[in-house]
Amino acid sequence: MTTLDLITIGRSSVDLYGEQIGGRLEDMGSFAKYIGGSPTNIAAGTARLGLRSAVITRVGDEHMGRYIREQLSREGVDTNGVITDPERLTALVLLGIRDEDQFPLIFYRENCADMAICEDDIDPAFIASARCVTATGTHLSNPKTEAAVLKALRLARKNGARTALDIDYRPNLWGLAGHGDGESRFIESEQVTAKLQSTLRLFDLIVGTEEEFHIAGGTTDTITALKAVRAVSGATLVCKRGPMGAVAFTDTIAEDLDAGISGPGFPIEVFNVLGAGDGFMSGLLRGWLCGEDWETALTWANACGAFAVSRHGCAPAYPSWEELQYFLQHGSPEQALRKDAKLEHIHWATNRPALDLPLHVSTLTDGDTLDTITGNGFVAPHDSDRERFFRAVDSGLWIGRSVTPGFSDFAQWPVVHTAVIHWNGDGAALATSILAARAKGVETLLHIPADAELSALIEQHCWPDIWALNSAAQIDALIAQNPWTRGVLLPQDTNQERCIGTHDFTPL
Repeated sequence: MTTLDLITIGRSSVDLYGEQIGGRLEDMGSFAKYIGGSPTNIAAGTARLGLRSAVITRVGDEHMGRYIREQLSREGVDTNGVITDPERLTALVLLGIRDEDQFPLIFYRENCADMAICEDDIDPAFIASARCVTATGTHLSNPKTEAAVLKALRLARKNGARTALDIDYRPNLWGLAGHGDGESRFIESEQVTAKLQSTLRLFDLIVGTEEEFHIAGGTTDTITALKAVRAVSGATLVCKRGPMGAVAFTDTIAEDLDAGISGPGFPIEVFNVLGAGDGFMSGLLRGWLCGEDWETALTWANACGAFAVSRHGCAPAYPSWEELQYFLQHGSPEQALRKDAKLEHIHWATNRPALDLPLHVSTLTDGDTLDTITGNGFVAPHDSDRERFFRAVDSGLWIGRSVTPGFSDFAQWPVVHTAVIHWNGDGAALATSILAARAKGVETLLHIPADAELSALIEQHCWPDIWALNSAAQIDALIAQNPWTRGVLLPQDTNQERCIGTHDFTPL
């Protein structure tokens, strides 16, 4: 009996994304930290879409390795195949958005942990637990990692599982370009073509851009390349065509790409192409593994790619299943999807794990210590005793920091802290705080008086992550108008059947 839908195998890294748009990497002043690496992105992307996903990779025995493991867990990805390498560092990637056509990146992958994956890392029982194994091209570039990938694929096929390949061709990861050419997507190489063609027979699904099929087929004519791949593989071939969507060929390759099976594309602003292919693959796998026809699977894939192209980052940009369905049903008034306030709220609200339950939050004032806490969380003024916050990070407590509406200086806050805001009637100031916190990955909790009107707040896009309400009637109003929320707290002396916890908040 399978317990997983999908196992990916290969790269895992920490992506350090330049936060300034329109400059060189040399001009970046700050970076956002995300998980990265194509198989890791696909595992996270498919988990967001409801698949039971896992990844086989290696990470370093250090802070970045622990971050990848912890973030994968937060995404709902099974980490049993994530091995901690005591000798090697976790891979890093520096990335930037210069304009619509230039996306500079540098791979820091010299002797990195994930390139030490070996056959011994492939557990037959783990492979047998999955309905599909998906590989990416980079780990076919090295004999040691290739042996691990081939072992996983052969075991999967022996078990009757499906297999898929994202060609994911990066010339400098095959030793064909220098460190400064990470952005390069195509360099001809007979050796790379031969290596890829020696493995293509092992796959039921092969996905790539036109350039990636050029390297797999050994020619820069796309139809001829697809025919060359078809000559060595009976897989369904899915060719990505950028803004023109994608086409699938399940059998004979036609003389015209437009003759393939296609799904509708989505006209959106091209903001960031990095990671868009992994988003596409996530949507495609969701459809393929759930028995949808190719038109539907390609529609989902194109939509997931559209989300990725329109947002900052790779894995963080991918939609949840709820978000994807909302977009397919309602569309968006914005071609830049990141500017659609409601869609962004659904994205933010549905892509995080549930809070630990039950959550009982107490208020601390100056002089109170962590020992005085009676529940499993606390709130204190954001600028109070710093040592108290420092000690709390490793305590397992939920940490809230009280701020006034309009506060926006979250740059130095750990993302495990939550901004607690007491509603004072100033909707514009409140929206400023919520959006500023969200931009830095900080959650918000909004304390609402019993007589506050929720409709006005929701209309002003005042959508916190957690609502601290004062009556069950307010919960009904919230569900009716804004069902996408991470949680609701009620006072300790109220009926708690419909909330996730309690609070004893007092204004700080």
